[in-house]
Amino acid sequence: MQDALIIDAVRSPIGRRNGSLASIRGDELCGQVLNGLVARQDLDPAAIEDVQLGCVTQIGEQGWNLGRMVPLVAGWPETVAGTTVDRQCGSSMQTNFNAAAAIWSGQLDLVVSAGVEMMSRVPMGSNGGDLSDKLLERWQIVPQGISAEVIADEWGLSREALDAFALESHRRAAAASDEGRFDNEIVPIDLTNSHRGVVFAVDETPRRDTSLEALAALKPAFVPDGKVTAGSSSQICDGAAGVLVASERTAARLGLEPRARLVSFGLSGVDPHRMLHGNPQACDSALARAGLTWDDMSVIEVNEAFASVVLQFARDARLEERWDDINPNGGGISLGHPLGATGARITATLLNELERRNERYGIATMCIGFGQAIACIVERV
Repeated sequence: MQDALIIDAVRSPIGRRNGSLASIRGDELCGQVLNGLVARQDLDPAAIEDVQLGCVTQIGEQGWNLGRMVPLVAGWPETVAGTTVDRQCGSSMQTNFNAAAAIWSGQLDLVVSAGVEMMSRVPMGSNGGDLSDKLLERWQIVPQGISAEVIADEWGLSREALDAFALESHRRAAAASDEGRFDNEIVPIDLTNSHRGVVFAVDETPRRDTSLEALAALKPAFVPDGKVTAGSSSQICDGAAGVLVASERTAARLGLEPRARLVSFGLSGVDPHRMLHGNPQACDSALARAGLTWDDMSVIEVNEAFASVVLQFARDARLEERWDDINPNGGGISLGHPLGATGARITATLLNELERRNERYGIATMCIGFGQAIACIVERV
């Protein structure tokens, strides 16, 4: 079985809601990211067999199978196939899985795993409709913010703990940006239309001026007497990311130097009412498949959908003594969570942090709406 090698992983800088990226379409943004990905490798995109692209809100500009549209918009040959994947927040982690599985099985040799979400232009949830009565007869389905509140209550997480976590996320992201830790993963974006000629190259989402006092002053976002605020929730934002995955034989044939390999994946399904608490189970599955343990994982990326999700994960996974290894460069609260792009974005950030620390293994995990989670183990080579 051929290894699924990560040749490179890149992303756009992340734009705030209605911020710098709001003037550009998602297919055009992602096209720039994918062109940056192949340019860094001096790779002819004609060699790529498939684009697996994650996107959650597949309607309007994000409809019509972006996985096919993005390479066409990027100017790649029509021979490059593409499809679009929706595993909600885990969509471009699932495309990593799809790319790896295709290579492991010998069906493909060079695949781009990517994701995009333009939450300023295509409102979250605008592609949804009424839920089935049969579903609602069995399950109490609530918005994710309510689930974040349920988790905070059930795991005994205080408002103060959630705010403190949010503040630390912003502090870490700002420090990482200032120290240039994101430079190797960001493709600068040429903003067209009304911003023609302007290059956007730095995340604008970290809030450098926030404080515990400012976070404490925010009102609960989902229930009147709740603990979860906008400050302890992931930011609505815009962004795209891409990962180039190759088989061993094709990397050797094309002279591509791998940075890592995709080791294993894990999935979990959990109660769709609480919905956001499946990360430990997904990680356990990935670890078991790889024959590894938490002690082997030097860097741990947990998507910060809400502060309560990461705090619950750390407690259930018995990792509360390892905060320096969990999201060391911030996460969804500070950097933002462009839904379909976050899995690939986390992959790029995880890989760069492993290289910075000169460590071998890292794991990334994401909770998913309606009660799922996905995890991926990466080995630096």
